Amino acid sequence: MRKIIKQLWKNKHFWKNITLFCLSILIFFSGVGVFWIFSLKIPDFHSFEDRKVVNSTKIYDRTGEILLYDIHQDVKRTYIGFEDMGANIKNATVAIEDSEFYNHGGIRVTSIIRAVLSNIFGAGRTQGGSTITQQLVKNTLLTQKKTYTRKIKEWVLAIKIDRAMPKEKILEYYLNEAPYGGNVYGIEEASKTYFGKRALDLTLAEAAYLAAIPQSPTALSPYGKNRDKLEERKNLVLERMRDIKFISQAEYDAAKNEVVVFVPQATLGIRAPHFVFFIKDYLEQKYGSEMVEKGGLKVITTLDYDLQAKGEEIAKEGALQNEKDWNGKNTSIVALDPKTGQILTMIGSRDYFDKDIDGNFNVATASRQPGSSFKPFIYATAFNKGFTPDTVLFDLSTEFQTTCDPYGKALPGHSQGDCYKPDNYDGKYRGPMKLRDALGQSINIPAVKLFYLVGLKDALRVAEEMGISTLTDTNRYGLTLVIGGGEVNLLDMTSAYGVFANNGIRNPYTGILRIEDAAGNILEEYEPAPKEVLSKNTALTISDILSDNVARAPTFGANSVLYFPDQDVTAKTGTTNNNKDAWTLGYTPSIAIGVWAGNNDNIPMKKGGSAVAGPIWNKFMKEALKILPNERFEEPNLAVDPRVVKPVLRGQWLGGESFFVDKISGKLATINTPPETTEERVVTNVHSVLYWVDRNNILGPPPVNPEANPQWSHWEVPVQNWWVQNKNNYKNIVLSDKPREEDDVHTGGSGPVVTIREPNETQNYKQDEKIKLEIDSTGLFPLKKIDIFINDVYLGTSEPPFNFSFVPRELDSLKERNEIRVIFYDSAYNRGEVISFFTVLE
Repeated sequence: MRKIIKQLWKNKHFWKNITLFCLSILIFFSGVGVFWIFSLKIPDFHSFEDRKVVNSTKIYDRTGEILLYDIHQDVKRTYIGFEDMGANIKNATVAIEDSEFYNHGGIRVTSIIRAVLSNIFGAGRTQGGSTITQQLVKNTLLTQKKTYTRKIKEWVLAIKIDRAMPKEKILEYYLNEAPYGGNVYGIEEASKTYFGKRALDLTLAEAAYLAAIPQSPTALSPYGKNRDKLEERKNLVLERMRDIKFISQAEYDAAKNEVVVFVPQATLGIRAPHFVFFIKDYLEQKYGSEMVEKGGLKVITTLDYDLQAKGEEIAKEGALQNEKDWNGKNTSIVALDPKTGQILTMIGSRDYFDKDIDGNFNVATASRQPGSSFKPFIYATAFNKGFTPDTVLFDLSTEFQTTCDPYGKALPGHSQGDCYKPDNYDGKYRGPMKLRDALGQSINIPAVKLFYLVGLKDALRVAEEMGISTLTDTNRYGLTLVIGGGEVNLLDMTSAYGVFANNGIRNPYTGILRIEDAAGNILEEYEPAPKEVLSKNTALTISDILSDNVARAPTFGANSVLYFPDQDVTAKTGTTNNNKDAWTLGYTPSIAIGVWAGNNDNIPMKKGGSAVAGPIWNKFMKEALKILPNERFEEPNLAVDPRVVKPVLRGQWLGGESFFVDKISGKLATINTPPETTEERVVTNVHSVLYWVDRNNILGPPPVNPEANPQWSHWEVPVQNWWVQNKNNYKNIVLSDKPREEDDVHTGGSGPVVTIREPNETQNYKQDEKIKLEIDSTGLFPLKKIDIFINDVYLGTSEPPFNFSFVPRELDSLKERNEIRVIFYDSAYNRGEVISFFTVLE
């Protein structure tokens, strides 16, 4: 046997066959291996460039500078190009992750062998096994499952990508995909998250910190417990950069010693949360959830963050004080620009994160009863129909349910619980009240009567056109609506009040200025959409009343939180039954502000609107006025034509037949009676307004049969009872009939006759000569005053004994030949004028 083995050992032909056999085996298994590798299902790397990168949507304030919130599901990312990354972060990343990045072909063979040996024998260091290209493949195209087949796919794809793409593009993709802790991905998002700046603006030290993180994003978090390890790795990054000549020794020393300040972690959350989620809901409804979560939208909102931040302070401070004083734990504030409809502030609760008060619930968009803050819409409807601020309605205890008698007792067969006899806030009744005073003082009974007169459908139509969106089912509401029986939300109410502020022009509220997609294309941009929904004069009339502190004072006091002495500011309060809701709304021409205060769970408070919501509204309005112009409302045209508007609508509540007298003669006024001595009077005939006004034709003639109105007796009985008890208080102005004779004091020939004696046409005057005006007059009544004009320029007014003089040189309108005109008035207000001429020489 040994001989045979020796012979074979010495036989060259035998060894040749053995060698060929081994080579065949090696070739066979190599072929099988290659076949196996190429048979692996490897993702198409070309899909890498075509795939949709997940970008987070960002919501900003109106400046586009303050980030309110970054919407995301699992990732916060902002994709940027290679040129926007800056050299520091590129070099730092290459130095620490793959120093041969620009030299290898996608993989490093020596690193692969070292990694294999380490896995087989447990020897050697494992770090450095993957190139940047391999990491890109691993992060984007392959699963995270660690298997040999996945590793082989990684090598193959890395080689393919390296051959197909320039190194700069590979590094760009890597830096946009790298993890930097939590849900922060990509270098731009990391730069903003940790340093509040763009990647392009990173310092060398800041870049070194960020390049250090991807190795172990959680363990190396700047906000974690291993800050020392992050510091060590940052220094390692700088050492590597120095060793491969990316930076000099001086740059290394400076960066190593640089004190880097990270953005405090507390500011990484959400700002103006109720507003943000209001915007997010809008975005999802319009663009879909996937687009919002992954589309990388840039949303520039209308929010004034400085005003919002100040409002949040005021809301929290005010609500905490209300909780202590009035048992009202929560509040909400909305502010918008009535000229554009843009929402400037939205605060849905005193603290979004306070679970004890359901702080994340947005009261600004929730349905609540408005109390008396709804009254201005009823009054606006009334003014549209012909009522005026001087119209008088009786504030008397009144039963409005027709199944009950005028005294509030249910008729046979009907329930006492159906009777409706509202009270005023103080339980008092004031008798005849002008609508101006009734609205200013927020008196309930005149408001309920007015609501009946204008009609439910018309009032709701006006409210809806102005922006109230929740009162759509007219069958649900009755007369209680005017004092808060329906449900509205603060955003709608503030927007609708903005229509008054904008002179009847509605601009629908919006929270969006501009929306861009990830590529910078504008998807949506604010465009004004003004629409006139209320006559200008009606809007101005409401503003005139709501800013009238005299009208408001009997209820709220002369120096209440509703009053701003040096500016035109309107205000209206509202309180619901049992003080469950407190409202204060108001505006200037440039801002409308609404405040709600109360408890989310409807627990009653101890006080109502002006006491609970008013102070918060006042403080916030003061802050807003600091940055707004001091604007005045235009004056409304409150003049009415007596021939068109009946006496009761003009405030003549003592009767319906009116006449005009001359106060001097006591006789009927004529066309010659001056306005100063003309006075309207009525033939006394006191009734409720239903006697004079047909609710279906307010400006038309009185109803032929007012008793047919179902409310007739309910309104008339209290009025007649009141008149019996109070008519003696009005005896000085009560007349049973009108005079038969006409004014004989003011007739065509009763006025004075006046002549100008000096200056005169027969004499020439010098420019520096003092000229004394001298006149002669005759008439039944002495002259009371004169107005002097020279060449149609007003010179002055003079009263007896008419010592008036002038120097020609001082006249701006001086000519050689000059006209002097004197308008004169006697003590009976007869009026006339006389003209003369005089000459002035050089």
